[in-house]
Amino acid sequence: MLVLRKIAVTGGVSAGKSTVCHLLKEYGAYTVDADAIVHNLLSPNTPIGKKVVDLLGPEIVTGTQISRKKISEIVFSNPKKLKALEAILHPAVKEEINRQFNQVKNNPSYRFFVAEVPLLYEAGMEKDFDTVIAVVADDATIRARSKKENMKERVENQLPSSTKASYADYTISNNGDIAALRLSIQNLVKHF
Repeated sequence: MLVLRKIAVTGGVSAGKSTVCHLLKEYGAYTVDADAIVHNLLSPNTPIGKKVVDLLGPEIVTGTQISRKKISEIVFSNPKKLKALEAILHPAVKEEINRQFNQVKNNPSYRFFVAEVPLLYEAGMEKDFDTVIAVVADDATIRARSKKENMKERVENQLPSSTKASYADYTISNNGDIAALRLSIQNLVKHF
C-alpha cells in the first residue's frame, strides 16, 4: 500500500514558498496551501468564521466576506488577539491538511504530498510531516518581492527564517532567478 511522503514547505514572508510548491507540483506533488485553507475558512457563515467574528468583532465583515485586511490591522497591533486567532485557525488548518493527505496518500498519481505552511513551527505542526523544507531569501530580495501589507508586523510575529532553516530537513536559498530555483528543486527531489 502506497503512502505518500508528507512534506511541509515553510519559510518567511515573500521567500518564495508558493513558487517552490508550484515547481514541486511539476515533479508529481499533490500540493495544498495553508493560506488558501484559511481563506476558505474565513467566511462569516462557517463555524470558524463565526468564531473569528465573535473574537474580533462584526466590523471585520464587509458585505458577505470577512476582510483579511481588517483582521491583520487588528491582530498585528494586539498580540493577545493574534494568539487567540491562531488558536482558532491553526487546528482547523491542520485538520484540513490531514483530511486532504488522507484522501490522496494512496493515490499512485502523486509522488509526494506537499503542504505550504508558513507558520509551521509557530503552530507546532512540524511533527505532522516526514520532511520539512525551509525556503529562505535575503532581506533585500524579500523587500523587492513583497507586496504584503503589515510586512514589518508579519515578520515580527514569525520565527526568523534562519531559525526555521536550522530546524528544517532541507533549506532552499531563493535569492536568484527561477532557473536557479528550478535547479535547486531538481536536486532536492532526488532525495524523495
